[in-house]
Amino acid sequence: MDKKTAPVLEIKSLKDSGEFEGYGSTFGGEPDAYGDVIAVGAYAESLAVHQAKGTMPKLFWQHNSDEPIGKWLNAKEDDHGLLMNGKLNMDVQRGREAHALLKAGDIDGLSIGYRIKEYSVDTDTGVWTLEKLDLVEVSIVSVGANENAIVQSVKAAKAAHDLFEKLKAGDRLTEREFETWLKGLGLSNSQAERAVRLHLKGQGDPADTADDGVAFLRALAG
Repeated sequence: MDKKTAPVLEIKSLKDSGEFEGYGSTFGGEPDAYGDVIAVGAYAESLAVHQAKGTMPKLFWQHNSDEPIGKWLNAKEDDHGLLMNGKLNMDVQRGREAHALLKAGDIDGLSIGYRIKEYSVDTDTGVWTLEKLDLVEVSIVSVGANENAIVQSVKAAKAAHDLFEKLKAGDRLTEREFETWLKGLGLSNSQAERAVRLHLKGQGDPADTADDGVAFLRALAG
């Protein structure tokens, strides 16, 4: 499931050619705005896979896959976090705009898009420690522009992830849990509600229709 980190305000350098350096995320410390802590080494496996394939995470504007604005040249972990070296595409309007905004100091944030591979949860605090991540992209972001939307998206993704684990364990989901899980997959409120009506509130014996709903969920999970 794709997720995003809270922005990190650490652009370290910027050249007129469009080359720049900054941290995509930092390790340890206090939980970020979404209640996550990223463990040292969380990116090691993903970076090794990228290196073996000769690929790099994508460089997007505001996590929008329709707006690539350059490319990442290098990515590595150090004691502080995920250090990224990239180059903005100055032949692309959005790349030039991003460069101008960075140069003026109007924006200065980076944020990663990733999939969770391994994690642990502190049941007392609710803090997630992300131990192994599949790094998909690192975006230049304007901090605060979509913060509430991103927070809500991440909260929904976490809830859906927990429900998916419940489903894998063989437990039956309630109607509300089913709806939450579908929203976490990207369905709108109306689409999720309609799916609940179709697959958990069908005709016949309630237990049979509930079993049909679980089968439907398992098919979605692939």
